[in-house]
Amino acid sequence: MAREQVAGQEAAAPGAGGQARTASRTGLAMIVVMTGVLITAVDTTIVVLALPEIRQALHVALASVVWVVIGYLLVITLLATQVGRLGDMFGRVRMYEMGFLIFILGSFACALAWNEASIIGFRVLQGIGGAFITANSGAVIADLFPPERRGRAYGYNAVGWSIGAVLGIVLGGLIVTYVPWRWIFWINVPIGAAALVLATRVLRDTGDRGARHLDVAGMLALGLGLFGVLWAMTRLATTSFDATVAGYLAGGLVLLVAFVLIERRQAEPMLDLSLLRIPAMTPSLLASFFQGVANFAVLFLVIMYLQGPRGLSPIHASLLLVPGYVGGSAIGPFAGRLADKVGPVIPATAGLATQVISLLLYAHLSLTSGLWLVVVASVINGIGASAFFPANSSAVMKASPPSVFGIASGMLRTFANVGMVFSFAMAILIASRSISKGLAFAIFVGTTRLHGALAAAFTTGLHSAFYASMAFMVIAAALSASRARSSRQVAVR
Repeated sequence: MAREQVAGQEAAAPGAGGQARTASRTGLAMIVVMTGVLITAVDTTIVVLALPEIRQALHVALASVVWVVIGYLLVITLLATQVGRLGDMFGRVRMYEMGFLIFILGSFACALAWNEASIIGFRVLQGIGGAFITANSGAVIADLFPPERRGRAYGYNAVGWSIGAVLGIVLGGLIVTYVPWRWIFWINVPIGAAALVLATRVLRDTGDRGARHLDVAGMLALGLGLFGVLWAMTRLATTSFDATVAGYLAGGLVLLVAFVLIERRQAEPMLDLSLLRIPAMTPSLLASFFQGVANFAVLFLVIMYLQGPRGLSPIHASLLLVPGYVGGSAIGPFAGRLADKVGPVIPATAGLATQVISLLLYAHLSLTSGLWLVVVASVINGIGASAFFPANSSAVMKASPPSVFGIASGMLRTFANVGMVFSFAMAILIASRSISKGLAFAIFVGTTRLHGALAAAFTTGLHSAFYASMAFMVIAAALSASRARSSRQVAVR
């Protein structure tokens, strides 16, 4: 309570001095939020380049190492709305700070992992912290900034993600090349600790709080359903379709149907379906989902191409992708300002259309393509993503009632993350159709390279995956553009 009172006194401070202190505190608060997004982005990309080292050091089975990535994303997906709801109940800042603490502990534990079960389990713990951070960051921004300034704030948040992705790629390449792989987790500890200390000093809970209930049944149904489907998809990337795969796939689909039925009967469901009645909410959330399906796999597909058919080392492959994230970080704030001025529809849709162009370029990579084409495509993709994210986030939070900012922010992350985990599995499944499944999976985790006819065949398989991503990105762009009609209707009223 003392922190809220101090925040209220500072907000009420008269004159230029009070305004300057408020502006300074808001700026520091934005830095803290950006840091939270940054460290979760780092751990989304950095682990990819370290998978071969992790697999060898901990004796992880080839078919299981993928869960070092998927497990982290899946738990963030499942907890996004629930920890957002906890933020609405107990304070968004308090839950955001809790996320830093859990993330630090998870990173520390990952660095000490000793076998397959421990690294996957500790990545899940790390994902819990990531869920607290990502789900509440959007709500914290919505509390900090008025609606007419949120687009710009989400633009800076996109900068945090881009910088984190760059650091993840560069540090991942450097660490696996020059130092032990455990440093990919050790580096999170001092960064997270510094951000936590700063958060306790500058962030203040100012949003409304209300009594909420957690949807445990819905969370379990969704979690087990997604696990069943994803397990079947990743197994298909390494083995043939059999009764076991069919059983997991069917069981997962049945549980996902059960999840929908549970949500329709819950007083406070995991996914508040009533929010979907808001005209701009449904297309915004679905656009986020399909963008995730289309784009998240791109990083992995390009790394597979560079390390497999082109035979590059992790550090050289990672450096080729850096310009894209740098370009994206430069565009984010401008795209956010544009969303504040003209609304989210134009920048979000233009960003998705730009990403379609980048996917088309990726789909034309060959064994003799200049590596400059990878750089150009990554820059175009980064610019498109940085135009989409702040505008779409602004649209969701602007449409959401203030009392459920945490739930709305969590739903946005849920839709995006479900798309991301399916993107990951879909990319491996499609790309592995052109050569033996085990060999394709080995290329993905960086344990082998290809030459001659096999390299050409695998590159053709990558083309199919990029074209599939293009189709999903076009759907996302169409959904984003459809919001123009609802915006015009609101303006007429």
